[in-house]
Amino acid sequence: MEKAKRCLEVSEEESHTVSRLPVPSHPVGSGLSFYEDFALKGIRVDRVEPGLVVCTFKVPPRLTDRSGKLANGAIANLVDEVGYAVVHVEGLPISVSVDMSISVMSTAKLNDDLEISSKVLGKRGGYSGTLVLMRNKATGEVIAEGRHSLFGLCIILSISGGVS
Repeated sequence: MEKAKRCLEVSEEESHTVSRLPVPSHPVGSGLSFYEDFALKGIRVDRVEPGLVVCTFKVPPRLTDRSGKLANGAIANLVDEVGYAVVHVEGLPISVSVDMSISVMSTAKLNDDLEISSKVLGKRGGYSGTLVLMRNKATGEVIAEGRHSLFGLCIILSISGGVS
C-alpha cells in the first residue's frame, strides 16, 4: 500500500505547475471547454466516411507521464472520444459510453505522430459498437486497440421519410 501511495504522490513542482493552469469560466455553448482544450487540442480529422473516422495526433507534453510516454489515461480518453465521433449524429443527443476495453500494446513518446482510426463494428437499436486503433504513423506499430460500446437515442425513419 505504501508503494501505491508513493506512486500517486505529487511533487511540489508538479503541484505548482498544475496550480498555475488558467481555468476560465465556461458558459455553455461558448466553444471549447478546458477539458476539450487540454485533452484534444491538436487532434486533426483526416478522413470521415460513413462508419469510419481517421485522425492524426502528435503526442504533446501535457499528455505524457513522468517517463515521457503518452499516459494510459490519455490513451483511454482518445479511444473514448474518437470511438464516440464515429457514431455521433449531429442534432441528436450524445451517446453515452457503456463499456470500453483497451489493450495497450506499445508506447508512444513525446512528439510521436499517431494515426487514430475508428470504425463502427455494428449497430442494433440505440446500441453501437466501435473499434479504435491507435498506431505510430511513422512505424505502423500498434500502440493500442480499443473496443467501445455506446448507447444513444435511436431514431427510426418511416417509409414516408418522417421521424417516428
